[in-house]
Amino acid sequence: MRAALALAAFSSLAHVQPGLAQEQTAAGDNTMPTSAEIGSRPGYLVDQLEDGELKTQLSACLGQPMEANDWSIGHRGAPLQFPEHTRESYVAAARQGAGIIECDVAFTKDRELVCRHAQCDLHTTTDILTRPELAAKCTTPFAAATGSGEGEEAQAKCCTSDLTLAEFQTLSAKMDSFDPAAETAEDYQDGLAEWRTTLYSPGTLMTHAESIELIKSLGRKFTPELKGPEVEMPYEGEYSQADYARQMIQDYIDAGVPPSDVYPQSFNLEDVKFWIAEFPEFGQQAVFLDDRYETLEGFDPMQPDTFEPTMQSLADDGVQIIAPPLWMLVTTENGETVPSPYAEAAKEAGLDIIAWSLERSGPLTEGGGWYYQSIADVTSSDADVLKLLDVFANDIGVRGVFSDWPATTTFFANCVQSGGNEAKAN
Repeated sequence: MRAALALAAFSSLAHVQPGLAQEQTAAGDNTMPTSAEIGSRPGYLVDQLEDGELKTQLSACLGQPMEANDWSIGHRGAPLQFPEHTRESYVAAARQGAGIIECDVAFTKDRELVCRHAQCDLHTTTDILTRPELAAKCTTPFAAATGSGEGEEAQAKCCTSDLTLAEFQTLSAKMDSFDPAAETAEDYQDGLAEWRTTLYSPGTLMTHAESIELIKSLGRKFTPELKGPEVEMPYEGEYSQADYARQMIQDYIDAGVPPSDVYPQSFNLEDVKFWIAEFPEFGQQAVFLDDRYETLEGFDPMQPDTFEPTMQSLADDGVQIIAPPLWMLVTTENGETVPSPYAEAAKEAGLDIIAWSLERSGPLTEGGGWYYQSIADVTSSDADVLKLLDVFANDIGVRGVFSDWPATTTFFANCVQSGGNEAKAN
């Protein structure tokens, strides 16, 4: 039964054929390999698993050839080690076999689209604060921390809409971090989590159009996310939310990208409905990013009667794909991770599911933090990411999984598809 479910989970996701990726990329003199390079991390995770069927199944896949797969989605590229939403991060994600790669889309002062996780994150993801002429343009210029204890933390807020595209393109990307106790702009750049690295910094920032050309050259598909504006809309009284949502899709049309290769996303349900109505070929793969845990009072993924709108209402409105955080899809039962009522309700309504985001939590030895909150009592090892993927693939049948290190999801997808589950069933 589990083998059949696993095959169903992947049946609509053909392997990406990476032959196109043999073309030389603009990242340098390297060429994209024709197979995925998963490195040592998947083996490290498998080694930590306790003996049992899952470890036996996954161990048999170690050392086997791997291919890119749409089930493996590069969340901001590969930001576990590479500065997010950079050329280097996207190339790393493609090399690790992500079949789909994400550009979070924000707009500049002159209304050009660029890849940033938030409209106002330049102070933590770029070197803007060490560039006085540009730092002066920030919405909130840097202010040093004052004292300790009850003192004020360091402050800054720098937005893509503070800069023109030309100014944005002069910045360098860094790993997302800041030091709230900083007394200088240079020190504010620090604060990196100890399990991340600056080894692959700085990174090259990208416009949305540049990301399309790069990802297309790598032979991968696209999942742009229209980020919520942090300025009043219509921007400058003219640029509406619809203009913004339309511009993002138009970039793919202008680049000649087939709608079937694009999975546009938004936390704003109205954006998704807009795409369904105005760009139906793109809208049928539009992804509703579900943050109702934060925006809907009383919402509980374990209580379907708190869902508003209901899963069926979403489906009736034309939504076909829903994407919640990892923890909303699972709960525990008798000490085991099992599908949550949220996951069951989504499947019952015929919605496809994409989960986010694996490999974002750092070491899982203390329960995994926010992303694992519903299964903290059974999360104590990094290897538990593999157990979670097993539930996603075999018990829920998710369409794909975002990961900050796509090698992990690529490995799992290849292993499940390669026949490992038939062996497991026997």
